Amino acid sequence: MIKKLVLFVLLTFLFLNGCSTNQSSAKEEDVTHWKMTHISDSSHLWHRTAVEFANLVEEKTNGKVIIELFPNSQLGSEVDNINSIRYGATDLTITGETLEVWTPNAVMLAVPYAFESNNHMREVIEGDIGEKIENDIKRDIGLTPLFYMERAPRNLTSNYPISTPDDLRGFSMRVPNVPLFLDSWSEAGAQPQVMSLSEVFTGLQQGVIDGQENPNDLIESNGFYEVQNYLNLTEHVRSWIYVVVGTEQLKALPENQQEAVKEAAAEAEKYAQDLLEQETEEVRQRLIDTGMQINEDVDTDAFREAMLPALKEYFKEEQLELYQDILDVADENGGNQ
Repeated sequence: MIKKLVLFVLLTFLFLNGCSTNQSSAKEEDVTHWKMTHISDSSHLWHRTAVEFANLVEEKTNGKVIIELFPNSQLGSEVDNINSIRYGATDLTITGETLEVWTPNAVMLAVPYAFESNNHMREVIEGDIGEKIENDIKRDIGLTPLFYMERAPRNLTSNYPISTPDDLRGFSMRVPNVPLFLDSWSEAGAQPQVMSLSEVFTGLQQGVIDGQENPNDLIESNGFYEVQNYLNLTEHVRSWIYVVVGTEQLKALPENQQEAVKEAAAEAEKYAQDLLEQETEEVRQRLIDTGMQINEDVDTDAFREAMLPALKEYFKEEQLELYQDILDVADENGGNQ
């Protein structure tokens, strides 16, 4: 009798334990794990925004969608990251004009002098033009933009003030490996050359180049203020990037979880905007504190006019029309200052 009782208890324990294990497995299978990759380091505002977004998604889905982050190019370049989503190995990334590789209209994410102000750019991103670009991304690449993040404008540094294209004569400068940037600065009268960002400081220090162009945060983080006297507010490129998810991965979620992800995205977009505005002012002041002189006397209209032939040469008909549509938005709204 005792043996039968012991056997009964043991079988009951195994049965209940098995049920518990099955329930646990079922519960775990009910959770979606997404991998998010990007190329910026963990201190950058893109990564901090990604962390905030991941937390919001987990919170709003009650732990049903968990995002694991891989910053600092851990899983490859920006192109690698996009392809990885398309092949189903990862799920989300942060990307910008590199999308032009697959969908031509994505070039508009970083065109010289397309935008007269940040408000103008937001009007475009959140309007019909932005919707068209996002739809192109969905159709051509199979990615769904969840939210956008603005980037600080690119400015030109030098050892003497540069206010008009005439000041670029004989001016040798570094540009990234972006054909449109190379063509635009060449058309404006400079002598641009492609150079790795890691080589720019030494190039400036040794006089191999006279200047370079970058957003203020990169000018600071790379120490260019040590070898350049002037920060010229050319603000020649205002641009934005997207946090994108694989469309198939998004659609695989139940409808309520899809909505939760979109809600989290809207909140993360606001978080990123507030972070950028705060950092923009802080970075500018720190550059001033280093002794850099801010040249605000820049004829941006003259630079835009000087670079326009390069844009017309580079763009196909559809991109040229889109560029004109962007300019028209500013005209319709009085410049959106």
